[in-house]
Amino acid sequence: MSQETLTRAWEILQDAYQAQMEGDYERAVELYQSSLELHPTAEAYTFLGWTYHFQGRIEEAIAECKRAIEVDPEFGNPYNDIGAYLIELERFDEAIPWLDRAVEARRYEPRHFPHYNLGRAYLGKEMYARAIKCFQEALEVEPRYSLARQALASLRRMVN
Repeated sequence: MSQETLTRAWEILQDAYQAQMEGDYERAVELYQSSLELHPTAEAYTFLGWTYHFQGRIEEAIAECKRAIEVDPEFGNPYNDIGAYLIELERFDEAIPWLDRAVEARRYEPRHFPHYNLGRAYLGKEMYARAIKCFQEALEVEPRYSLARQALASLRRMVN
């Protein structure tokens, strides 16, 4: 594969991400698919999945994240995203192993997300002590993460 093809694939991926951020999901899907045709990357599969999620196509989003993992098992984002999608489907037991893998992944930013999502999964299972621990871990990684701070405060009010 030429450097030129690789560069073009990344440029298209960036255009796709921009379309996604602007809410043009149909265009984003087309662009991510074009990028993947040129050069499959874990990032393009993951962001294509994210776009499907915004379109309410959760099972397809999960499938794209699994493709991302096949391309690069060290990339943590798709593990976290699968976990988050499963939480949305209230499949908490299924979400936890994916989120554990996101926490362990070598290549992953922002690192506080899987801790927060693990907290959400344990909260869904009514395992409050574990949920509190996970929200605290998210805040250790990113002290300014307001969602974790709010979840922790809410949970503490609930159990006290």
